[in-house]
Amino acid sequence: AQRRANLHALTVTAASLSSLLMLSSAIPRVHGLRTAFAHAPSMLLGRVFGDRLAESRRNFQTVEALNRPDLRHGRTAVSPTFELKQRGLSILCASEAPVEEEIDPGAVEGTDLRVLKYPHPKLRAPDEEVTEFDDELKQTVKEMFLIMYASKGVGLAAPQVGINKKIMVFNPEGDKKKWLQEVALINPTIVAQSEGTDVEIEACLSFPEMQGKVRRSKWIKVEAQDVKGKKIKKKYTGWEARVFQHEYDHLEGTVYIDRLDEEGRNEVQPVLDELIEAYKAEYGDDFAL
Repeated sequence: AQRRANLHALTVTAASLSSLLMLSSAIPRVHGLRTAFAHAPSMLLGRVFGDRLAESRRNFQTVEALNRPDLRHGRTAVSPTFELKQRGLSILCASEAPVEEEIDPGAVEGTDLRVLKYPHPKLRAPDEEVTEFDDELKQTVKEMFLIMYASKGVGLAAPQVGINKKIMVFNPEGDKKKWLQEVALINPTIVAQSEGTDVEIEACLSFPEMQGKVRRSKWIKVEAQDVKGKKIKKKYTGWEARVFQHEYDHLEGTVYIDRLDEEGRNEVQPVLDELIEAYKAEYGDDFAL
């Protein structure tokens, strides 16, 4: 009878935990961050089952389904959902699934554009407003999407491909088959933003092999134009807000390493030094830190 009672209690708790884990989709995971969301459920169950949890968790299997692409090296954030598969009386809290890394695509069919690496001066150069909404602009946007998808990213700003104009593209799903989610913004500006902020790990295609914690507003209100010049007003929250802010920074000559705290900057400095030396060896001293 006691074992049946324990089983019933565990079943109810597991159901509650499953609901709690599904709510974790509201907690973004950005740029390759492997969120240790398991700790909260572990603490919850530990209070109920004590040492039994640590002993039994090996007998449960967790499958993580990633419903958003990872922003690392040009992507922004992912939110995990979880499916728990019960075996006996044991529970294993959310474990990590491998995440596909973004890549430098090099030459991409259909475009001559290339991703620029730090410390290329175009990443810091002023970006001009777009005044001509013509076929050339539409072609530029099309080619930027080609580069973005080839990089396995969710966003790209024009200066990252050597075009110093206020153009950004993104697709929060990161899937070219979901083309209805594509967004192209011309001359965007942030007109309002939340006082509330959060910190997540970001990285960038122009800064390979590094990442760091970046504080961003939780929501933003934006004014921009589409490729036809039509004015747009939009509010972005959560994941999309972070994607937008990351790409918008590029249009302002700001890169994500500028937003790292002292500890974060010290962590990436050795990689930055390597990028600088590699750039100098290939292009000389014409660079911008």
